[in-house]
Amino acid sequence: MAVEVTRLASGLTVITDPMPHLASATVGVWVDAGSRSEAEAEHGISHLLEHMAFKGTNKRSAQQIAEEIEAVGGEINAATSVETTSYYARILADDLELAGDILADILIDSRFDAEELEREQHVIVQEIGAAADAPEDKVFDLFQEAAFQGQPIGRPILGTEATVRGFRPGDLHSYLDRHYGGPGMILTAAGKVEHADMLRLADAAFGGIKPKAGPQQVVAGYRGGQLVEARDLQEVQVVLGFEGRPYGAPDYHATQLLAAVLGGGMSSRLFQEVREKRGLCYAVSAFHWGYVDTGLFGIHAATGEDDVAELIPVMLGEIERIAHDLSEAELNRAKAQFRAGLLMGLESPTGRASQNARQQLFFGRTFTTDEVMAKLNAVDTGDVRALAERLFTRSMPTLAAIGPHGKLPEVGAIAARLGSVAGAAA
Repeated sequence: MAVEVTRLASGLTVITDPMPHLASATVGVWVDAGSRSEAEAEHGISHLLEHMAFKGTNKRSAQQIAEEIEAVGGEINAATSVETTSYYARILADDLELAGDILADILIDSRFDAEELEREQHVIVQEIGAAADAPEDKVFDLFQEAAFQGQPIGRPILGTEATVRGFRPGDLHSYLDRHYGGPGMILTAAGKVEHADMLRLADAAFGGIKPKAGPQQVVAGYRGGQLVEARDLQEVQVVLGFEGRPYGAPDYHATQLLAAVLGGGMSSRLFQEVREKRGLCYAVSAFHWGYVDTGLFGIHAATGEDDVAELIPVMLGEIERIAHDLSEAELNRAKAQFRAGLLMGLESPTGRASQNARQQLFFGRTFTTDEVMAKLNAVDTGDVRALAERLFTRSMPTLAAIGPHGKLPEVGAIAARLGSVAGAAA
């Protein structure tokens, strides 16, 4: 059955993706506000707001929110990313109206009680501490910060202890009022749902959504550079990366495939060369994060202090080689990986609801699986080789590391070896 989309007078967009063979559904609200929407003094407020939405409204206490959804066997959750915040519930189809009412209640009528806020601030400070204690996670924050120095998109989503503890209820109300308007919100459902039912739910529960658009995000500017943190660890966590491509770029799908060929699985070039042939690390992977106006391409590995000096040159060798040597078989494996991942993700109503919402927010429309696969299949080896040459040589690389990094090469030396514009200028 086809996806249906309706834009209401408030600007709120309603999307349904029927899966009639299921007994359940996922219903949620995706908002085009995330950590990069924050002013410097608001660092971490998007994530704090996501937590506080469940801490009580003028109609329900925090306990009642949890009890009502769990009384019908459902579950409710939320997530904050760089560009979006999502709130969603998985329920049996008969309980769609209840889930929608709870979601509308926490997004339109939250109290942001001062005592609840103080408790949740303490919880998030603990979360910040836990993240700092996990170098395999924190290295990605350093990587993002080095790539986009001094910009909202480069700041960690969680915020800092100082910024999180400094927020007051009025700050949350102000941020919600500015960023949670109908034109930047998607009410989406997938599973055993009917579009007419979702439209009735939107009218009954979400009539209080304001019809104003949120402020424009600060345009990102990739810079690159190096951020390292010395720690007494057994391993060095390393991420080496480059400016990627935004969602709407003509070569976006080629960039996704390039990441898969380089480090998308056990058959990838980096895994075979770094792990299997040389034993330089337990695992190595490549990734590409797209954003509305930019992107980040990266390679992550963890290795011993003595091996890091050899690891980076091996990575660079594979980066250099792929610009001149890429087989049809390798590219076809990458396409098969994407096809399988896409189809497997669409077996989940939550996966479908999320994909539809993100596509609508970023592109103003949803795409069929056939459309996505057609774009991937149109990429040939020449496209990927040409992309690799551009991606790896036309801007300063980004290097982040945590651990005993004394033998790690400097990012300027990496740029010079790749012949990048930044390296040549240096």
